[in-house]
Amino acid sequence: MSVQTTTERMATLAAIIESSDDAIISKQLNGIITSWNKGAEIIFGYTEAEAVGQHISLIIPKDRLEEEEMIISKLRQGKRIEHYQTKRVTKSGKEVILSLSISPIHDETGKVIGASKIARDITKQKETENLIEQYIYRLELLNVTGKSLAAELDTNIILQKVTDATTELSGAAFGAFFYNKTDSKGGSYLLFALSGAPREAFEKLGMPRNTPIFEMTFKGHGIIRSDDITKDARYGKNSPHKGMPAGHLPVVSYLAVPVFSPTGIVIGGLFFGHPKPAMFTKDHEVLVESIASQAAVSLENARLYQEVQKFSAKKDEFIGFASHELRTPLTTITGYLQILEESPDLIRHVMPKLKKQVARLTAIISDLLDISKIQADKFELNQTSISLRSLIKESVDSARQLSAVHEIEYKISNEELFLYVDATKMNQVLLNILSNAIKYSPDSKEIRLNAERFGDEIKISISDHGKGIAKEHLDQVFTQFYRVDPDDRQTEGLGLGLYLCKEYVEAHHGKIWAESETGQGTTIHLTLPIKKV
Repeated sequence: MSVQTTTERMATLAAIIESSDDAIISKQLNGIITSWNKGAEIIFGYTEAEAVGQHISLIIPKDRLEEEEMIISKLRQGKRIEHYQTKRVTKSGKEVILSLSISPIHDETGKVIGASKIARDITKQKETENLIEQYIYRLELLNVTGKSLAAELDTNIILQKVTDATTELSGAAFGAFFYNKTDSKGGSYLLFALSGAPREAFEKLGMPRNTPIFEMTFKGHGIIRSDDITKDARYGKNSPHKGMPAGHLPVVSYLAVPVFSPTGIVIGGLFFGHPKPAMFTKDHEVLVESIASQAAVSLENARLYQEVQKFSAKKDEFIGFASHELRTPLTTITGYLQILEESPDLIRHVMPKLKKQVARLTAIISDLLDISKIQADKFELNQTSISLRSLIKESVDSARQLSAVHEIEYKISNEELFLYVDATKMNQVLLNILSNAIKYSPDSKEIRLNAERFGDEIKISISDHGKGIAKEHLDQVFTQFYRVDPDDRQTEGLGLGLYLCKEYVEAHHGKIWAESETGQGTTIHLTLPIKKV
């Protein structure tokens, strides 16, 4: 085997340097570049002619110039620098991540006169590593957030946790969760949580309802992502601001994700902003949508939990009412029996009173049994054909026995009409409404019942001029265990009467509702289908 000459070895070495994908650069100790291979041209964008003779700071970012002093200091000591990771800048201004290996160059006497530098571009490698770390972090945050939400039953805490997590995952400068909550009366209002911005930043502004951009989210039309929302065709259409109001957070990049309930109803939206353009990506959409789905389940669980708590409170309240209502007739009966033990000859006077109290107990127990059957879906009607006139007359006659001072008048169509109903239950409905009219109009004696035909239905309306019902109570009077004044223990009743009326009427395919104003009296309306002859 022939041995290469010095010239051949130098030529081979030069060829290797020139063909290397890595940047191989030499420089003097004063930082002047003395050689620049093809790899350096590819990585940094400067040709050999452009680079040689220039100071090495040509490719060093301004915020890293102090690195050159450190490198030169170590080289003067004859030390090598291995796999030093740093950033350099290309001719186009783009930063690249490099792994540097730097060796001192000695002259014949051993004196350090310069340095050779091998620079490997590891930008893609570092980007991949960062991406993997980012995905791991996101998965961990998704997992932690999911577990946290699953264990939470407080609506406001859920909103805040979701907003914080999604704002962080999306890289937004600020985020908000607007949640459309329905209260026990069927009304709705917006709750909101913020992240990355003070609450005052939103409280002074109108809720995001009526603008064309926000409307898309609240109507569930899908995710909206914009690199610059101010250039969107829908932007600036809302008077009087025609854009962002004074003092509004600076939003350029925009991301909005609707939040759907498990049944598919839009219950709110997650909104994110950033003052810089093009900050949100498809990945951010997927991440936020994933947490939004978990949030919807947690919010539904919180809602159900709150409903259970309310029902439990009503149940406890009912037990107190029931105890009071049952104890009163039982106490009265016990008192009358003691009187009879001492004076048996008073039985003729006491017996009617005993029967009245027993009837009251029987009615209470009957109501409770009916509720039990309704809830168990075992409630049955014993329907027969009955004339409207006879049903109303019987109910009014019974009601007149309840008060010697109230005047109950009724008006019925002259047309002979028949209903196919459970007469006992419908009599109970009318008697209950009439007794309520008597009970809640102590200072007004006139009560009117009107029955008239509307197509295939009969509409019965019972009106009084008593206390009336406030608007905040009007839509709840037909709910179970509900009493307008829960502290009123003087007025008899468990708060079940109108609830049962509603169940009985609806079981006959009818409707029942109330109209009232405080101090102006109340009218209860109900409709029933006419029996077809």
